[in-house]
Amino acid sequence: MKQYTVVLLWGFIFLSGFTGFAQSNQGTIAEDFKPSTVNQPGQEYPQVNSQGYARFQIMAPQAKSVVVSLGLGGAKGGTILTKAEDGLWKGTTAGAMDEGFHYYHITVDGGVFNDPGALNFYGSTRWESGIEIPAHDQDFYALKNVPHGNVQQILFPSKNTNTSRRAYVYTPPGYDKENAKKYPVLYLQHGWGEDETAWSNQGRVNLIMDNLIAEGKIKPFLIVMTYGMTNEIKYGGLASFKIEPFQAVLTEELIPYVDSNFRTLANQANRAMGGLSMGGMETKSITLNKPEVFSHYALLSGGTYKPEDIKDKSKVKLIFLSCGSKERPDGIKTAVSSLKTAGFNAVPYISEGTGHEFQTWRRSFKELAPLLFKE
Repeated sequence: MKQYTVVLLWGFIFLSGFTGFAQSNQGTIAEDFKPSTVNQPGQEYPQVNSQGYARFQIMAPQAKSVVVSLGLGGAKGGTILTKAEDGLWKGTTAGAMDEGFHYYHITVDGGVFNDPGALNFYGSTRWESGIEIPAHDQDFYALKNVPHGNVQQILFPSKNTNTSRRAYVYTPPGYDKENAKKYPVLYLQHGWGEDETAWSNQGRVNLIMDNLIAEGKIKPFLIVMTYGMTNEIKYGGLASFKIEPFQAVLTEELIPYVDSNFRTLANQANRAMGGLSMGGMETKSITLNKPEVFSHYALLSGGTYKPEDIKDKSKVKLIFLSCGSKERPDGIKTAVSSLKTAGFNAVPYISEGTGHEFQTWRRSFKELAPLLFKE
């Protein structure tokens, strides 16, 4: 049965063909399944194997149907589970999944629930279950025995929204000991349906930073992650999103708060903005509207810039554009070529074998970080 993936990409909806997961037509599956690394403590299911298949088990003895819906909002299709005599519903995806992190939820007799065996992550404007498919390159975001930075919550006052708003700030290892040292800052935005927890929880950006710093590959900097919505919208309604209120929160309230409460290099040359998907759309709008605020731009599956978009080339130190190979890589390559011809320091990155998903953005960040704030 042919299904379709609905992907919210750069403020628009795209349809791409996708064969939904089912219980039929399975090939030879390696029986080396292990619990997902993002399971609840002590829970055996869901499980993943070395080929990228996922296996689920749900206790629902009175249910008539149980389906696992994979991907943001269930867009990657469903795995129909089969009921055993003991009341357990079991099933394995009919195909291997992309490497990395995926959202999913359970539909039991028409009701949507999270899997009690898995940890929850905020996506699709709700807390969704998560599963981690082992990746061949997962070492760069692994938890290692290296010095670790700190991710702390801050609450900053916002007159523009008449409330206190939340952000998370990553400070690198040694920040609390080197009291005279000041740091550049990256303002990093999440995608639609997610929030300010996404980059550290799903993206593991703090571990990527820790590992790159330990390897001597990057200049340490702060990362600030805040909620990117000021007027709530429904799925597919990004056309109604107004950038000006969020732009005011970011540039008039959050940045001054961070500069006042953290040891930052508080100038345009040492300030970057980036984001994935919707966060890329926000980044593009704000960097073009406020060229005096940011000097490094990064769009991760979040659109492109044209040379004519940027009025003053001297203010831009870096433009980084990326996406997965299953997205629109030709658009990224063409845009970067045009920017380079026009004299910009533009860098492309294509994540091989991934689509509009966190493995793309984890890899993209790993490539972006060493390029930021070079002397």
